[in-house]
Formats: sequence, C-alpha cells, structure tokens
Amino acid sequence: MLCQIQKNLKKCNCTYEFCPRKGRCCLCVAYHQKRHELPACYFDAKKEKTYDRSLENYLV
Repeated sequence: MLCQIQKNLKKCNCTYEFCPRKGRCCLCVAYHQKRHELPACYFDAKKEKTYDRSLENYLV
C-alpha cells in the first residue's frame, strides 16, 4: 500500500514542524504506541500544542 503523504498532511494537526513522521500516519501511530501515547490527531488544538501526548492528557 502506498502512503499518501500529501493527502495525509492536509488532515494532520501536529504542530511539531520537525517531526520526521509528519504525514506518515503508520509511522506516527507506531512511534506513539511504543511510548504509550496517542498521536496529535487525537487531541484538540489546545491540548495538541502542549506536546503532551500521554493517555492521561487525552482522558482529562
């Protein structure tokens, strides 16, 4: 399956500009899963800007 990076970037709300996984959803999900976190797309704009991707932050 081909990654549709340009299409993904249009929906990606991650504000960490230097992220090498930006637009590569499968890599992003795998990275955050290993860290027991969620990707930026699970958070609203205010919480996303904190860069706190923890499950605790998501549930609050």
